[in-house]
Amino acid sequence: MLKGIHPAISPKLLATLSEMGHGDEILFADAHFPAHTFGQHVIRCDGVGVDTLLTGVVALFELDQYVDQPVVMMQAVPGDELDPNVEKKYLEAMTVADVKQEQIERVERFAFYERVKQCYAVVLTGETAKYGNIILKKGVTTF
Repeated sequence: MLKGIHPAISPKLLATLSEMGHGDEILFADAHFPAHTFGQHVIRCDGVGVDTLLTGVVALFELDQYVDQPVVMMQAVPGDELDPNVEKKYLEAMTVADVKQEQIERVERFAFYERVKQCYAVVLTGETAKYGNIILKKGVTTF
């Protein structure tokens, strides 16, 4: 165990976060997401909610400072509705990084899937919330 590392962050996830460079993106996918279809580098975090992982991850790296929306979530499919509590709990989990709602880009479902194909990694979680997927774009760490 390392000091300052959230216990939900596995060694494989920690290594992946360290390997990522500026501008690389990582998806924290809900349990319904077809992770292996869209991502070649899949990390399993079964039983762990996305909000728990976000709490640990945003403390470890900067979000991209050079884009207005370094966080991406999926739009609801027409005729469907988003649960506003999902975004709310994710924002609460990212308070240490001072992430605001206007920093979250909402992307149409199939455009979201295309974007995931470019992600450095996909973290398949135990999140059961509908539309519980979130992409983070890594920034430059300042000391």
